[in-house]
Amino acid sequence: MMKVLSRYLMREIVGATFMVLLAFLCLFAFFDFLNELDSIGKGGYELHHALLYVAMILPGRAYELLPIAVLIGTLYSLTTLARHSEITVMRASGMSTLKMLRVLAGIGVIFVVATFVIGEYIAPPAERAAQQWRLTATSSTVSSQLKSGLWVKDGPRFVNVQTLQPDRTMEKVRIYEFDDQHALQSVTEAAGGRYRTDENIWRLSGIRQTRFLGNRTEVVDMPELDWKSELTPEVLSVLMVLPERMSVTTLVAYVNHLRENQQNSDRYEIALWKKLIYPFAALVMMALALPFALTHDRRGGVSMKVFLGVMLGVGFYLLNGLFSNLGVINNWSPPLAAVTPSFLFLLAAAALLFWVDRR
Repeated sequence: MMKVLSRYLMREIVGATFMVLLAFLCLFAFFDFLNELDSIGKGGYELHHALLYVAMILPGRAYELLPIAVLIGTLYSLTTLARHSEITVMRASGMSTLKMLRVLAGIGVIFVVATFVIGEYIAPPAERAAQQWRLTATSSTVSSQLKSGLWVKDGPRFVNVQTLQPDRTMEKVRIYEFDDQHALQSVTEAAGGRYRTDENIWRLSGIRQTRFLGNRTEVVDMPELDWKSELTPEVLSVLMVLPERMSVTTLVAYVNHLRENQQNSDRYEIALWKKLIYPFAALVMMALALPFALTHDRRGGVSMKVFLGVMLGVGFYLLNGLFSNLGVINNWSPPLAAVTPSFLFLLAAAALLFWVDRR
């Protein structure tokens, strides 16, 4: 009997969640397309470029919206079943609140896995491809907000890249190398650089190297120079993808790079912990939806519950962003900043379930 009810609930909840997610994706795709209209006509960027760009960032949108869609889909499904007295029949047949939570948790595992797979294996490469596509179509380059370009610390060296092309080749590179006493040893200028994956090195071209040798300097010109560095194209590609859209492996690599170079990694550590915790938000959302279904005859109709679900989902989305920013500003522990929104919603779900059972 329980297996039949579990399959029935799974079919209803998965179907409703998919429809809600599809509606959200259509809505966000429309707004993303409107946002791209200002760029159409610039640097060869045409309508089909904008449409393909919007399509490529949809997996990232799906990753962000899936827990919210789970909340609304579960809320809609359970409230509809309650309205038709099916929840009452289930409870009369022996399905207690605890058993229903277990059933929902089993269904929620599907969404946890789906969220993780999308966030780890689909959204990050799609996001990188989308940004490269847009930069190529608009004939733009990737650079930092500084006029002097991107600055990165690499061991005893400080690297300045004036321009990073969409294909992740570098232009106008300067490498400042220091000794153990922090004295400048050399300045290497290169017209460009391309990463050789087979050798794990950068091949710089158009080299002029200035060496500081005590009381004199020496200038050497070279056509090419092989440069071994931890700064792989994957590390530099963080300029094109927000930390929240990176994969766990990319975040781990970049956090380690920042730590080794004694740089602040809080933003990326918080993003890393969010990537690990965020998939489990689907379970919290399903637990939060259950109390509203159990109070169907005391609290309005389905439309009101769905509206409330939308408001709760928006609140969760905003709270996630808020705590990420607060964590960076106030130097909070990255796990604390990442887990707090889900923990607060879990407490709310527990309190509501306790209140419903007591009544």
